[in-house]
Amino acid sequence: MKKTRVRKAAALAIVAAVAIGVTACSGGGKEETTSTSSGGGSGDNSGYTIAMVTHETPGDTFWDKIKAGAQQAAANYGIDLKYSNDPDPAKQATLIQNAVDSKVDGIATTLATPDALAASVKDARDAGIPVVAFNSGIDQYLETGAQMYFGSDENLAGSTAGKRIADDGGKNVLCVIQAAGSVALEARCAGVKSAVPGTTNIQVNGADDSAVVSSLQAKLTEDPSIDYIVTLGAPIALDALQAMDAAGSDAKLVTFDLNADAAQDIADGKIEFSIDQQPYVQGYMAVTALYLNLKNGNDLGGGGPVLTGPSFVDSSNIDTILPFAQNNTR
Repeated sequence: MKKTRVRKAAALAIVAAVAIGVTACSGGGKEETTSTSSGGGSGDNSGYTIAMVTHETPGDTFWDKIKAGAQQAAANYGIDLKYSNDPDPAKQATLIQNAVDSKVDGIATTLATPDALAASVKDARDAGIPVVAFNSGIDQYLETGAQMYFGSDENLAGSTAGKRIADDGGKNVLCVIQAAGSVALEARCAGVKSAVPGTTNIQVNGADDSAVVSSLQAKLTEDPSIDYIVTLGAPIALDALQAMDAAGSDAKLVTFDLNADAAQDIADGKIEFSIDQQPYVQGYMAVTALYLNLKNGNDLGGGGPVLTGPSFVDSSNIDTILPFAQNNTR
């Protein structure tokens, strides 16, 4: 199975110009380069080199949306985009340091484990390289030295999801964390728990679908009183559906993020709703913000994060959103 994976701030009017993106795939720790120059029209031919470094786990198609947005921005502005990823915090820090050593013009990075990455971000800033954070680290990006942030307020996302669950009568919620140590995932579950005190967390290995299914099946069999499951990534939601079937669970399922399969499951009534963070926009705006900073000295957000979520996807809007989920732009 291919894998997929919400602070009040400046308005997102700037993202209205986001165009349909192109798709990319990546292996763990490997680097992809998109070298694009405009041949006319309204595009630029900046010649900037920008490194994008993430904590992507190989095979997680959530990141295809991030890369699609980033590559579209690179195409628009004539940027050489170098993408690399590793879910291991120390190895991600090394990838950032490699980008510094190669004297790129700008760096866009996720900060899922900010403490492990802070030294490398500082090295970049000391070298005069602008750094933009996105996707993870909304509460820590300024401390690490990143200048701007694009992503979702995860505490707000979690608490809003929890309120919807509580309003529906949910009391015994299982929140599934698929990557140990991720500040974003922990914030999501903490937000849910703030609205539903009966929430408990379970740690699973998100890189192993069969292990996720067996862990959730065992937990649901052990505690049939669980009435809601909250997964923090679309592929984990798909695993949860298998576990629920195997355990004969009547729990309702909610997930963060979307992929084509999860979107279809919302349409089919198998998933109650998704809390979407618009990853395509995150990738597009991270690259765009660096381009504008390098070209004009612009600083988006006025010292605060620019939000791309939370945006809720449910039966009321899934017909509109489903095509975008299928073409990798939502």
